[in-house]
Amino acid sequence: MPLPLLLFDCDGTLVDSEPLLAEEMARGLNTVGLPFASSDYLGEFRGTRFRRIVAELQTRYGKVDTDRLNRMEQTMRANLADRLANELTTIPGARESLDALSRYPSAVVSNGPETKIRTALNATGLSHYFAHRLFSGYTANCWKPEPCLHLHAASIMGFAAKDCIAIDDALVGVQAALQAGMTVIHLNRFPDAEATPEGAIMISNMYQLPAVVEQLTHERWQAAMLHHSTEK
Repeated sequence: MPLPLLLFDCDGTLVDSEPLLAEEMARGLNTVGLPFASSDYLGEFRGTRFRRIVAELQTRYGKVDTDRLNRMEQTMRANLADRLANELTTIPGARESLDALSRYPSAVVSNGPETKIRTALNATGLSHYFAHRLFSGYTANCWKPEPCLHLHAASIMGFAAKDCIAIDDALVGVQAALQAGMTVIHLNRFPDAEATPEGAIMISNMYQLPAVVEQLTHERWQAAMLHHSTEK
């Protein structure tokens, strides 16, 4: 029986990196005169590409010299890499879900740089689940909420979009995968503050993921294959 490809977001879905990322973003952006608090990332900008955040802040508060921005970003990413290597933990239930779903083909699809993805997975002991199946917006030169990153990953893995299940905690990722034509599971850990977009399936924690994936597989892939075989 066929199995769908599972495309996991990284930050906030597999690893609890977003509080660290938000703190380092706020520290860096404030040094170049762009007002930003950790809560701004966790609220308005969660999952958004850093350069898009910078562009929006410059629209609101004024332009910053490009060289100064580049130096700030280099420092910010170095500080973040150090904290990821030493402080990062997994999202509760992520490891258990990966164990339960180990028979499924899988990959990571993230807006972050590939070095950041690798650092996060190595620091939390999750890298062996994915090996080299890591797809970064910086490598593909396309970022969520555009669907191209998910489509790129599916194509490289040899799957049609309709045969993929994307798992993401951020709305930009959910929207990207929906636009790509994939089945989407929204890890909504803040259901009181955030609505799951129409067309996506909501779970509130990663412990729920294996049962949902298995049910979807039975209903949408294995049942379809059985129906196709009986028609012959």
